[in-house]
Amino acid sequence: MNNKTHLGHTARKRFGQNFLHDDYIIDSIVAAICPQFEDNIVEIGPGLGALTKPVSAQVKMLNVIELDRDLAERLAIQPEFIGKLKITQADALQFDFSLLASKENQLRVFGNLPYNISTPLMFHLFEYADKIKDMHFMLQKEVVNRLCAGPNCKAYGRLTVMAQYYCKVIPVLEVPPSSFIPAPKVDSAFVRLEPYDVPPFLAKSLKALNQVCSMAFNQRRKTIRNGLRELLTVEELQQLNVDHTKRAENISVEEYVRLANYVFDRKEQLNK
Repeated sequence: MNNKTHLGHTARKRFGQNFLHDDYIIDSIVAAICPQFEDNIVEIGPGLGALTKPVSAQVKMLNVIELDRDLAERLAIQPEFIGKLKITQADALQFDFSLLASKENQLRVFGNLPYNISTPLMFHLFEYADKIKDMHFMLQKEVVNRLCAGPNCKAYGRLTVMAQYYCKVIPVLEVPPSSFIPAPKVDSAFVRLEPYDVPPFLAKSLKALNQVCSMAFNQRRKTIRNGLRELLTVEELQQLNVDHTKRAENISVEEYVRLANYVFDRKEQLNK
């Protein structure tokens, strides 16, 4: 059998497809998600249904978003999924997740994400954080390390700050390449993200927070005084109790929020 073919479907490189086939890992993931019958649950990239099958068996209805038309059609005709799946053939990066959410029933999102879209997809989902109860994702282990990182380490970056601003991040388990067909060239890990009802540090403008983080981490080898010099003076950094000799990876989430709020307030005053 072609090592890129599983259950009669050949993995498509352009969609970043790697199909999970390890029963122990699948059972561990479903146990971590712990789906309940009435959950408003959505799977991104169900693929051949390795996670779809056990999760759909435990819920009233499962929403799935699949980009690959062949896979979407294949899921639609499988007897065990008839009446259990609501299939949307779409690009999750462009999808409006508020269409599936309600105030009474927040979304629970999960998926074995293609590694090439995982970071932009998480940024897209953060926009709907107030409509999401939790998210469970299979990701490249390196990405999970970035999500969980603390200041003062190389893995700490813009994704870390934005993820930890919105969510509590909990690593669940590590997954070897052999658990997939085709086997990826990297290790994977499964992670839980729980959006805060109220973030521990409240940003007045997410646009300003994103701007400050992007500018700092785009020049992460420079000190903050140089990386953010277009936005903040050394005197302003000192006023905000942020050490201007530190680099981007040494600044905490709380400090980034403080900087962003100052930048936002100053802009608002100038616009008056």
